[in-house]
Amino acid sequence: MLKLPRYTWLLPLLFLLTGCDRLVVLDPSGDIARQQGQLIVIATALMLLVIVPVIALTLFFAWRYRASNRSAPYTPDWDHSTQLELVIWGGPLLIILALGAITWITTHTLDPYRPLDRIAPGKPIPAGIKPLEVQVVSLDWKWLFIYPEQGVAAVNELALPVNRPVRFLLTSSNVMNAFYVPELAGMIYTMPSMQTQLNAVANQPGEFVGFSANYSGAGFSWMRFAVHATDEAGFQAWVNKARAAGERLDRARYLALEKPSEREPARLFAAVDPGLYDAILNRCVDPRKMCMHEMMAIDAAGGRSAASNGIASLRPRDRGDLRGRPYVAGATCATDEATPVTRSLALRAQ
Repeated sequence: MLKLPRYTWLLPLLFLLTGCDRLVVLDPSGDIARQQGQLIVIATALMLLVIVPVIALTLFFAWRYRASNRSAPYTPDWDHSTQLELVIWGGPLLIILALGAITWITTHTLDPYRPLDRIAPGKPIPAGIKPLEVQVVSLDWKWLFIYPEQGVAAVNELALPVNRPVRFLLTSSNVMNAFYVPELAGMIYTMPSMQTQLNAVANQPGEFVGFSANYSGAGFSWMRFAVHATDEAGFQAWVNKARAAGERLDRARYLALEKPSEREPARLFAAVDPGLYDAILNRCVDPRKMCMHEMMAIDAAGGRSAASNGIASLRPRDRGDLRGRPYVAGATCATDEATPVTRSLALRAQ
């Protein structure tokens, strides 16, 4: 017989230790995250109303109607019971209706794009309080936080005032990622050339941890950042500390920061170039590149026409598309001399 080593029974406890910090999902400090945690508990409890009885009855039937139990009734011709049908179908149906109603309500009330209407249960947002705007950029493999109102920025460090709504605007410099601070709210994805939003609030001062919840390459495991939740005075002290850092985040500095790096230390920037976040969002930090919003405006206007070639920028298709939809010229620049291909296209368009 195989003999297990001593203290083998302690191994299950190691799994509990590895996930102990994940209990913050069910007991966070932020109001939005707390509501989400309550939703998880309620949904789990409703589902257990079916799961627990099914498991218990399965074990009971296996024991009750075992082959050696001769006292159990044997009715091979039995095939229907209205009472059992009502219980089997009625109970789950009521639970599904309850889950559906709760999901519908919370999907709208906890919409990450929806501005907050309270900072805590029974505490509406005080009059005159403006949400703090933080622009978030996921890089390889680090996080950049820009405070447009304060004019400062930070890498892998996020400071928030307690009991003040925070409005995150998020994008990515390269690949899709996921911004997640369990103490504040659920995770929200970041994508290049797109902007997502997240509204949240921190209700208790403390030091928290945020991280990426979507695998994005070699440095993913260290893509973490510190979150400082303080009172208004502490937040202002952090802003003053950033302003004293002396380093400016301009476009050249950002292009250097954008390069992939692992285990990037936290750092502060005293100033940020105006419009840097919009340039990141539109993928034109490098001035030699056309911004996405400019390119989309050109497409919306019908594309640029190559007047020297006589090609109209927008014409109905006469072949290759049975739906007859119009097309936009794919190129947005013209050469001095028409190539054989462009001359052919010009003759076909005419």
